[in-house]
Amino acid sequence: MEENRELGLAWELVERTGVHVFLTGKAGTGKTTFLKRLRDEGTKRMVVLAPTGIAAINAGGMTLHSFFQLPFAPYIPDTSFTVGGGAQAARYFRFSREKKNIIRSMDLLVIDEISMVRADLLDSVDNVLRRFRDRSKPFGGVQLLMIGDLQQLAPVVKDEEWEMLRTYYDTPYFFSSTALRKTEFCTVELRKVYRQSDSRFLDLLNSIRDGRCGKDVLKALNERYIPDFHPKKEDGYIHLVTHNLQAQRINDREMELLAGPSYSFHAVIEGKFPDYAYPADETLTLKKGAQVMFVKNDTSGEHRYVNGTIGEVTDISEDMIEVQCRDSGATYTIQQETWSNARYVLDEDTREIREEVEGTFRQYPLKPAWAITIHKSQGLTFDRAIIDARAAFAHGQTYVALSRCRTLEGLVLSSPLASRTVISDSAVEDFTRQSKLTEPDAERIGTLRRQYFLDLLTDLFDFSGIEKPLRKYIRTAEEHLQKLYPKQIAGHREALEHFAAEVTEVALKFRPQYTRMVESTPDGYASSSVLQERIRSGAEYFREKLEALGEIFNPASRLSSDNKEIEKLLSQSMEEFYDSLRLRTALLEFTAGTGFETCAYLRKKDLLSIEGPGPAPKKAKSTSEENKKTKEQKVEVPADILHPRLFSALVAWRRSEATARNVPAYVVLQQKALLGISNLLPQDLPSLLRVPYFGKAGAEKYGERILEMVKEYLSGKDDTAGV
Repeated sequence: MEENRELGLAWELVERTGVHVFLTGKAGTGKTTFLKRLRDEGTKRMVVLAPTGIAAINAGGMTLHSFFQLPFAPYIPDTSFTVGGGAQAARYFRFSREKKNIIRSMDLLVIDEISMVRADLLDSVDNVLRRFRDRSKPFGGVQLLMIGDLQQLAPVVKDEEWEMLRTYYDTPYFFSSTALRKTEFCTVELRKVYRQSDSRFLDLLNSIRDGRCGKDVLKALNERYIPDFHPKKEDGYIHLVTHNLQAQRINDREMELLAGPSYSFHAVIEGKFPDYAYPADETLTLKKGAQVMFVKNDTSGEHRYVNGTIGEVTDISEDMIEVQCRDSGATYTIQQETWSNARYVLDEDTREIREEVEGTFRQYPLKPAWAITIHKSQGLTFDRAIIDARAAFAHGQTYVALSRCRTLEGLVLSSPLASRTVISDSAVEDFTRQSKLTEPDAERIGTLRRQYFLDLLTDLFDFSGIEKPLRKYIRTAEEHLQKLYPKQIAGHREALEHFAAEVTEVALKFRPQYTRMVESTPDGYASSSVLQERIRSGAEYFREKLEALGEIFNPASRLSSDNKEIEKLLSQSMEEFYDSLRLRTALLEFTAGTGFETCAYLRKKDLLSIEGPGPAPKKAKSTSEENKKTKEQKVEVPADILHPRLFSALVAWRRSEATARNVPAYVVLQQKALLGISNLLPQDLPSLLRVPYFGKAGAEKYGERILEMVKEYLSGKDDTAGV
C-alpha cells in the first residue's frame, strides 16, 4: 500500500508520541492494513483487541471482554461488580502473573472496530488498566489507538441496559467514555480507498456514508435491483438482511433444497430463559452441505473459531456435527456450549452491579448461514452479496451492507433502496465535525514528540515500582514478624529509607533538570550531546544504587513465615520487587551505555519484557531439593495468544506438514504446544523442550524448523504478514 500524508501522520503520532489516536476513514481506506504494518514494523509493545470475535480475528487479536476478563454487565463509573457474592465475581478479575506483566509492560492498546465499543465498556477497560498500572492516569497511562468508522454500525445496547446507563452517558458511543473525555486525542482520517477499485461505486458509497443520498444516487444503486434473483450455489452469494426473521426464512428455503436426511438438535433449557433471548436455535436443524455460522467463541481454549466464523457441515449424525471453516479450511467436531441468562441489578447503597443467573441454555453454537444479518457482517468482505435493506432501522446499517462488497457488479439488491433506509445519528455527526479539528499540524506534532520524549525519560527514572512493593514487604514484616526478626527488619527499614533519600528524592530533583534542558533546545533535544551526557551519567548513578539495593534485599535475606497467608503476602511483594528491580537496572545499564532515544528505549524494554532481564532470584533450596533432577522442566504458558502472527504461521506450517504426511494435524503437534511456542518464544533447544506438550520426539523431527520460525519472527524478517 502506497504511503500518503494521512498514513504518515498516523504513523508519526502512534510511533513517536504518546497521544491517543482515533484512526478513521471510509470502508476500504486501509485501516486494517495500517494495523498489520504497525504489528510488523512498530517499535511499541502493543496489544490488539476488538469488541467482537470476528473483528478480533480480522485484527489478529482478542476480544476486549476476553483479554480484560470483563463480565458482560453494564459498567457504571465508581461501581464494583459481583456475581451472587464477591467470591464468584473474583473469577472475572483473577489475573495471572503473565497477564499482569503484559498489562504493566504494554505501550500501546489498539482497539479495532471502535464504532461498536460502548462508552461503558471503554470505561471498564480504564478501570482494569488503572488497577494494574498508574491509578492517577486515564487508562493507566497506556496510549490508545482506536480504529474504526463511526458511519458504520453503532454499539448494541438493550433498552433495560440503557435505562441504567443513560444517567451517566449522553450517548452509547465510545466518545462518551468518562475516561476518554479526560484525555487528549488526535483524529486522523484516511481518505484514499483501496478495497473498491471502481470509482463510480466509490462515489456512490461515499454519498451514502456522508448522508448525501439524493435521487441520482438511489437511481444508480437501484440499477442493481434484480427481482427474483436465484444464484447458483457455486457463485457463492450470501444474503445480507436487516432482521433475524428474514435470514431464517432464506436459510429454511436453502436447507430444503439440500439432498440427504436432516438432523434436529434440541436445546436443553434450565431455569428462566425467555424465548426472545435464546442465543441459538431452540431446535437446530441441519443437513450435510449446509452453510453455517458459529454463534459463540470457542471455549475449548484452542481458538478454533469465533462468533461469526462461516463454515460448511461436512459430516453429521444424531449425536455429532463436523464443520469445515471457510477461511482456515480446518475441520472440527463441534461440541455443545452453554449460555447463561443473567440479570444485572445496581445496588444504590453498595454501588455494586450484581449478576443474577436465572437460567441456562445449552445447544450447538451453530446456525444456518446462507443469510446473515447486516450486524453480523461488519468486518467481513464479500465478492458477491444479495442485500435487502428495505427495513433498515439503525445508524450506518445500509452503508455497512453496501460496503461489504468489493465491486458494484458483485452486489445485487433484492429490494430497491429508498432515502428512508439511509439512517444517520446526529450525535455521530456532531462528534465527527468536532473531531476533524483535532488533526494536529507540524507544530503540534513537534510538541507531542517532545512531551513523549520527556514522558519516557520520566518512566526510566521512575522508581515507584521498586519502592512500593518494598514498603509493602516491610510493613507486612513489621506487623507479623517483628518479634522474630527485629534486627533484620530494622536493617531493611533503614535500607529502604536510604533508598528513598538517595534514589527517589534525587530522581524527583533530577526531573526538572532534564526537562529544562529538553525545553531549551526544542528542535535538537534528542541529539544534544550535553543532554545525552547528563542522561547517561544519571542512569549510571541510579544503576549503582539499584545494584546496591539488590545486594541488601537478596533472596537469601528474605524473611519467611509458617503462616501461609503471611508467606503469600511476603512472596508476592518480593516477586514484584525483583521483577521491577531487574527491569529498571537493565534499562539504566542500557541507557548509561548508549544514551537515550525513544525507539531504541522501547525496543530494549520490549525485548526485556519478552525475554526477562536476567534469571529470577530464588529462595535458597534445601539439599534434598537441590538433588532433584529438573531436566526439561515445563513452564507455565499464558492462555492468551500473545503473538498472533507467529501462531498463525505455526498453524499453517503444521497443516502443511500434516497434509504431506497424510495424518491429522494434532499428530504433528498439539494445538497447546503451538500456543506455548508462540507465547514463550523459545530460542534454543532447552527452552523449546520446556514448552508444555512438546517432547523430545517433536524436537528431533521439527525442532530446527520451529526455532528457525521463531528467529525469523523476532528478527522481523518473517514472511507471515499475510497469514
